[in-house]
Amino acid sequence: MPFVKKREKSPSSTPVPSTEAAAPASDGTQLPHAQWDAMLKVLNAIYDYRTQDGFDPSKLFHRKVNKRVIPEYYETIKEPIALSTIKQKINSRTYRNFGQFVRDFALIPHNAQVFNRPDSGAFQDALVIKEQLEQQLQHLVEAGTITKDVATLPDLGEIPTYEDVPMPDAAGGEAVAEEDSSDEEGEEDDEEDGEEDEDGKRKKKRGPRAATSIAKREVAEEAEETGKRARGRPPKLHTPMEARIQAIVKGMRKPKNQRGQLMIKDFDRLPDKAAMPEYYAEVTAPMAYDILKRKVKRKKYRSVEEFMADVNLMFNNAKQYNTDDSTIYKHAVALQIEAGRLYDIERAKPDDTFADEDGKIPMPNGILHNGELYKVGDWVHLQNPNDLTKPIPAQIYRTYKNPSGQSMINVCWYYRPEQTVHRFDKHFLANEVVKTGRYRDHHIEEIEGKCFIMFLTRYFKGRPRGLPTGMEIYVCEARYNETQHQFNKIKTWASCLPDEVRDKDYEMDLFDHPRKMKKYPSPITYLLKDEQKETDELPKVQWGADGAPPKIGAVHRRPRGDRDSAPPEPTPPPPPKMPTPAPRPMAPSQPSYGGTPVQPQPHVPRGPGRPPLSSYTASHPQSYAQQPAPSPAPRPPSTVQPTTYATPQTPQSQPATLPRPAAPTSTYQQPSTSTLPPAPSTFAPRPSTANYRDPPPIEVYILPDQANLSIPTEVREQYQRDELGRVLFFTAPPVATDSGDIAARGHSIRYLAEKARRKEVVEKKRKQRELERQMEERVAKKARLDVGAQTAEEVERLKRRALGVLEQQLAASTAGELDEADLGRLSAAQKVALERQRVMAEHEVKRMEVRKLRLDGGLVFGDDWDNRLAA
Repeated sequence: MPFVKKREKSPSSTPVPSTEAAAPASDGTQLPHAQWDAMLKVLNAIYDYRTQDGFDPSKLFHRKVNKRVIPEYYETIKEPIALSTIKQKINSRTYRNFGQFVRDFALIPHNAQVFNRPDSGAFQDALVIKEQLEQQLQHLVEAGTITKDVATLPDLGEIPTYEDVPMPDAAGGEAVAEEDSSDEEGEEDDEEDGEEDEDGKRKKKRGPRAATSIAKREVAEEAEETGKRARGRPPKLHTPMEARIQAIVKGMRKPKNQRGQLMIKDFDRLPDKAAMPEYYAEVTAPMAYDILKRKVKRKKYRSVEEFMADVNLMFNNAKQYNTDDSTIYKHAVALQIEAGRLYDIERAKPDDTFADEDGKIPMPNGILHNGELYKVGDWVHLQNPNDLTKPIPAQIYRTYKNPSGQSMINVCWYYRPEQTVHRFDKHFLANEVVKTGRYRDHHIEEIEGKCFIMFLTRYFKGRPRGLPTGMEIYVCEARYNETQHQFNKIKTWASCLPDEVRDKDYEMDLFDHPRKMKKYPSPITYLLKDEQKETDELPKVQWGADGAPPKIGAVHRRPRGDRDSAPPEPTPPPPPKMPTPAPRPMAPSQPSYGGTPVQPQPHVPRGPGRPPLSSYTASHPQSYAQQPAPSPAPRPPSTVQPTTYATPQTPQSQPATLPRPAAPTSTYQQPSTSTLPPAPSTFAPRPSTANYRDPPPIEVYILPDQANLSIPTEVREQYQRDELGRVLFFTAPPVATDSGDIAARGHSIRYLAEKARRKEVVEKKRKQRELERQMEERVAKKARLDVGAQTAEEVERLKRRALGVLEQQLAASTAGELDEADLGRLSAAQKVALERQRVMAEHEVKRMEVRKLRLDGGLVFGDDWDNRLAA
């Protein structure tokens, strides 16, 4: 039989011990490298596997279930595990044998089958993961990496059977939304229609144990003042193609055999590959009814004919594998004929007959309005009757025509911060919005234009490519529960999008580096009243026009909830300038390496906030020590006492050789000796320097003991170590060398020569650029002078030409107006005027002569003047 029920397994009498319990750290030397490589190969194969339709069945198992969101999961599952846990164990080499790895991997599908119902997506994905795991292990057996006994999945216990439990409806028979930010995959596993039992009655698909099948519900209650309820989900409005497929899917479930049993039950799921490997050897393209339903739910089919191809493939596989006289063969023939009959009936119906009960006709190709095409998935601005300057950001979920022929859209609203109820100290990003549970119908005329909303994780990295200039771009980080006034952070952005666009992505123009976005205080903090207390009830929002978001929200002082993030800390002022501290004396006894004094170093693990270790240690073994600083003369190596390295109790401990006044307090203490009492400071004293501008000593670090021991001995011996054999890491190479018999430490001649050559090349290029710049300036200056000279010459030429033209015009006009008599009189008058000017000039000269002094200093008067004139 190609389709069989899942085999029930009895509990094992000798269960394999769990690997989840705390075990002593392992250095990974007890297993061959081939097995570690095989573990990583199996894990990567599960990560990379995709079904024929491109679906990733391992997505739900990458991380453990959130205990805060689904606490009942940990009440049922005693050994939770995820692919990330297995990957961490492989990297840390925790497994002591390959069987522990196999058991951990087998726990993933087993836990999913125990907690979820068989018709859920998580249960089906777990079966796919189990099948792929068995295939990968079989490949390792064939390659001789492991034995067949090790590759056999252990019996982890019986998988409980599922009983349908009725799901009570929400109050008033409406779907009241319930916000849950962790339910990203809920919609994928929530089937649209219930199944029929053997009596033809409908059965509900939801149950209390179906964690990954929890329906994603949005906020649906408006404020009590409005007296209305909003939809918790967008309306189920299928296109004619989707409606035809749904009708065929439902119709195939109705035929029954002579005993009153549903024929489709034989084709519900694919057979277990471990139980029937011969089926997969003969059938190259397996197909089952649950796969069909999943693809229909995820809108993978682009036409009815594409769907019918998978239906025929399912029944042809059954007829190929089973004999002609078998029951399954007969059921396949009957259902294939029935599916063809349903196909003919649905194809004959016109598209207008697929309107819903309200008379809505879907428009899958979108709506053209004001020269712009609006389709499902577009972000738009809608008119806000309460404030025309703040349109409503929304996303289109449905496009259709109402019974009156008007073009309509169904959208999901996004609220601005000032339209929500939150704590007075909450901060928001600029242009931040929150997703609501309100799905509203709007006329296409209410659209003001398009906008765009980005998820927080992408908003820092860049902007969408190809958007029109000036389009408003918002950022969204959380959902908003209007009933409880909570902000729940979104974990998967795809869960917030319509099914039609979940698999689509957009190109981005990335920034040079991720930008740091600042959060700002709430824009309605001023609404907080002095008399408000932490025990007060949540305030109410102010509603304005009907069918619009709140006119303004509210703030409160209630205690911060578990999901409320703390407000960002204010930026601290710059520290005041500290006076230069007096140099402190060096400790009298310090360990040394090769004659260079070194401060005792704390056990500092590498992590965020630590200074980067130098790459010189890895590339130049046994070549670099700590840079010597002015200090007392070092003691000979023979007088150095063994030094104990104290392990700090906090991960933020600072290196012992670089004290910083503003650094966090560390618990590291100076090693105690018989001659040196414990230092009062938590950091080692800084060596005295000749000038406070001198650089501090180079910092030295060591790895944790476990990490240090994981380095092979022959590798550790190539590097500098302390007295306990731990490899030393330095943040910079030395600038001085030691004297004596020890070889000089420093850069090689080749390195120094290359460094000098690079410096010379850089200097040469700099000078060349400077000469080119000066030449360009001279050329530009000369060009400017030439242009100025040409301009002045051209102006002068134009002046002369203008004067000549003016003179010609005056002569021509004068010659036409005066006759010869006038010209004669004018000439005579000019001569008289010239003669008068000459006489006046002569009289002026005589008067000047009268005013001159005589040689003896006297003045000339009377006869003397006449005599002088006569002379």
